[in-house]
Amino acid sequence: MRIDERRPDARVSRTGRILLVAGLAAVGLTVAVFASRFGNSPEQGVPAVIDAPVPDLSLPYLEGEGMVGLHGLAGEYRVVVLNFFASWCLQCRNEHADLVSTANAYRDRSVRFVGVAFQDQPDRAVDFLDELGRGIAFDYVVDPGSLAAIEFGIVGVPETVFIAGGRIVGKLLGESDALTLSGAIEQILAGESVGARQVGEFRKGPDDRG
Repeated sequence: MRIDERRPDARVSRTGRILLVAGLAAVGLTVAVFASRFGNSPEQGVPAVIDAPVPDLSLPYLEGEGMVGLHGLAGEYRVVVLNFFASWCLQCRNEHADLVSTANAYRDRSVRFVGVAFQDQPDRAVDFLDELGRGIAFDYVVDPGSLAAIEFGIVGVPETVFIAGGRIVGKLLGESDALTLSGAIEQILAGESVGARQVGEFRKGPDDRG
């Protein structure tokens, strides 16, 4: 895993970031502290698909042969985290290290992450991962015809969808961070829904300059 050290606001070192998230995952968060950050009512611009069943989709791996079946993952893991990303998205680049460190921290707690390339060329998505690194507890897939994006009501990237018990239990639109991701996962592991919420800036497409 590599953190983009060119970012002027990168205040947390690679080791510090990993230790922070690993500590949160090991001891569990006080869910009430973070509950106010996640509403059950979607904010404007975030389509509500909360409590909808997981769509019956299988997505091809970004690299290599085979498919990832969302129903199968939902039955195997307590929480599945889908992160829609693109190589042309600055916010995706900014949050990538936090996603990887959070996925690695929760891999022993039955949490699986899936990175879904959104409106992107596969070779560019691979270059993105070559530069920034891949998570150990991560599957990376493509989304032919944007079928998954449509089913999950994706309006831009980055956007993160949480699945538990075969249903969609949370959506975070925009650039996220390790603390926000860990807070959402802890709530879900405690049996709560985190609702739908915009948490940061996002891009609707390659030509969106914000």
